[in-house]
Amino acid sequence: ISSPRIPKEPQNKVTVVLGAQWGDEGKGKVVDLLAMDADIVCRCQGGNNAGHTVVVDSVEYDFHLLPSGVLNKKAVSFIGNGVVIHIPGLFDEAEKNLKKGKGLQGWEERLKISDRAHIVFNFHQAVDGIQEQQRQQQEGKNLGTTKKGIGPAYSSKAARNGLRICDLVSNFKVFENKFRMLADHFLTMYSNLNIDIDSELEQLKKYADRLRPLVTDGVYFMHQALTGPSKKILVEGANAALLDIDFGTYPFVTSSNCTVGGVCTGLGVPPSYIGRVYGVVKAYTTRVGVGAFPTEQDNDIGEMLQSRGKEFGVTTGRRRRCGWLDLILVRYAHMVNGFSAIALTKLDILDTLPEIKVGVAYNIDGKPLPSFPGRSFPLQHIICSQRFK
Repeated sequence: ISSPRIPKEPQNKVTVVLGAQWGDEGKGKVVDLLAMDADIVCRCQGGNNAGHTVVVDSVEYDFHLLPSGVLNKKAVSFIGNGVVIHIPGLFDEAEKNLKKGKGLQGWEERLKISDRAHIVFNFHQAVDGIQEQQRQQQEGKNLGTTKKGIGPAYSSKAARNGLRICDLVSNFKVFENKFRMLADHFLTMYSNLNIDIDSELEQLKKYADRLRPLVTDGVYFMHQALTGPSKKILVEGANAALLDIDFGTYPFVTSSNCTVGGVCTGLGVPPSYIGRVYGVVKAYTTRVGVGAFPTEQDNDIGEMLQSRGKEFGVTTGRRRRCGWLDLILVRYAHMVNGFSAIALTKLDILDTLPEIKVGVAYNIDGKPLPSFPGRSFPLQHIICSQRFK
C-alpha cells in the first residue's frame, strides 16, 4: 500500500475583502487599494443590490455588478457563479461609468463572467416590489429590499428553475422556452404581475451577442488561476457579515452568503486556497432599511454622522441609519470569518466629537447576553454598554 499523497501548499491563495457590519463600510476603497497590485479581481456573490464607490483622479465611479478592480487595466475582473446578474443593469452600469471618465475604457476586454452565474430578469425585479407590498400589507413592515430582484432570482436558483448565463449564450430557442416557463410560473403566483415576455426576450437576444465573448467556464478559469503561474487574486465581497442569509440578522438580510464561505461556493475556490481575509469596519455603524440596531442614535449624533459621513445608499439613495461602533457585532463577524486583519474606515468623521461611545456588551432585562443572538427579537430590546472617551 502506497503512502497517502500529501498535497502541496497552494502557490496562489486568494486575498478576501469582506464587510464586517451591515454594509457600506468602505470595501470599495480598500479593494481599490489592493487591486492596484492584483492580477485578478473577483466578485463571488450578490447582485446589483450592493454599491461600491471608488474615486480615481477625482472621478467618482459607482459599481454594483462590476468588480471595483475593473479600473485596473492590467487586471482581469471576474464575476463568479455565485453572483446573480441583471444583464441590462450590467451594461447600463458600464455606460454610466464610461461617461464619467477614462477609467473604464476597454472594460469588456478585461472582464470575464462565469457561465454558471444565474440571471436576474425584469420580472424578478417586479416580483421583488410586489413581495415588499405584500409584507407591508400583511405585517405592517417590509424587509427594505432594493427591489433589484435579488431575492426572487436566488429563489429561482434554489427552486432549480432559474436560468444561467450559459443558457442565454447557447441555444436561444431552448433558452426562450425555459424563460417562458419561468415567467408563467411567476404569473401564476402573482395575478397583478405585468410581464412583457416578448419585449424582454428581444432585449436579451441582443445582449446575448455582446455577452458571449465575456463568458467563460468559471471553475476552470479559477482552477487555472490558482494552480498556474504566480498570481495575486483578490476577492471583493458584497453586502456584509450581518446581512448574510445564514449568519445575519435574519430575516432582515440579503439572499446570499456574504461571509467567507461564499468565496468558496461563489467562485469554486477550495478552502485551502483562502489566504488573508480582511474585515472592513467603519468607525461607527450604519444600516439601511429596517431591522434591529442596538447602537443606533436617532438624535443629533445620528444626524451628524449621517451628514458628515454622507451616508446615502449608492444603489437606492436611501438615508442610512447611524449609530456608535458596535464591537459585539464586529467580534461576531470575526467569529464567522476569521479575519486576518481589520481595515478601519471613516475615523475622520468622528474627529469633531469630544466623546466617542462604543458598544462593548449586550444586556437584556439587566442580564448580559453571552453571545450574539440568532433571533432578531432580543436585539430590539438590548441595552448596549459602555463608553470610551
